[in-house]
Amino acid sequence: MTDRFYFRQLLAGRDFAIGDDMARQMANFVYALGDRETGEAVLVDPAYRPRELVELVEADGLHVVGALATHYHFDHVGGSFMGHEVEGIRELLETVDVPVHVQAEEVEWVRRSTQVGGDALVAHQSGDHVFVGDLDITLIHTPGHTPGSQCLLVDGRILSGDTLFLEGCGRTDLPGSDPAEMYRTLTQRLSAVSDDTVLFPGHMYSPDPSARMGDVREFNFVLAPSSPEQWLAMFGS
Repeated sequence: MTDRFYFRQLLAGRDFAIGDDMARQMANFVYALGDRETGEAVLVDPAYRPRELVELVEADGLHVVGALATHYHFDHVGGSFMGHEVEGIRELLETVDVPVHVQAEEVEWVRRSTQVGGDALVAHQSGDHVFVGDLDITLIHTPGHTPGSQCLLVDGRILSGDTLFLEGCGRTDLPGSDPAEMYRTLTQRLSAVSDDTVLFPGHMYSPDPSARMGDVREFNFVLAPSSPEQWLAMFGS
């Protein structure tokens, strides 16, 4: 990390949304990235208490100029779940008027989940870049968990949402999931990510909050199968 690069990993229910039982149970990570010199920052998956997240960034001397969504699920962008309403990008946009960057394949899913539409959702293709000051964020389309899941590659880190955890990967039995696409994502689309890149997942599902991709590749059981047939036999349902 350079002094100019601003990076915070925030755990829902601990670092913000304190007292929110669902936030604590779901153990989501939200990320804040920015350029200290320009004072600009973006939020990644700003669910539960988006106004509080904006205030945390502002307390660090930056202002929120955008958001990125790794995928459409309520615990990442807000929405309804089993009778519960979770705040997310809709409430964020009531606080700050900013673009929300998503993969093109995920736009309609996010729209249905959050009721956010119009020009607020900016559709991207894999390989697109989002700049925050001089900070360059590369968007990687990683379908499998959802049709438009994306990972974010930035300054030696990969923010993986629910595509890949330190242990395991996102479920492939939910609406929009595709086990075969998940296998291609894990073995092909993420193959160019170096072993020295540090993985920052979308949930605190492991004792450690991050790990080198080389270690994840060595110890994560979902990366052990050596063929599509073997992977689908183990994780395809």
